Amino acid sequence: MSYSPSNSSLRTESLACQLTSSEFAKRKRTVLARLKEEILESKETTNGFAYKFKGADAVIDQLSEFIKTERQCCSFFTFTLSIGMESEGVWLELAGPEGSKEFIQTELAF
Repeated sequence: MSYSPSNSSLRTESLACQLTSSEFAKRKRTVLARLKEEILESKETTNGFAYKFKGADAVIDQLSEFIKTERQCCSFFTFTLSIGMESEGVWLELAGPEGSKEFIQTELAF
């Protein structure tokens, strides 16, 4: 499965995480660190990045949980999850308004 980033319109919001510093630090050490280890490939998109993961159900569950929690603390992101056959992997696109790429690289460390 090849991945093409979406062309959806993006919200223009402030790039601010709603977590406290200690909550965010814990999230980086746990959830984000686990996801980062699972990334097979990454691509820069117009408004963010896309990441390829294994197509296993457990990974899809992990990505779904990530999206559910992340959209509460970082509401400026747009998430696109592309799921094909297991052998093709899963793509997660994180996109947002201007400054999102830098936020992903520095704050999420992806």
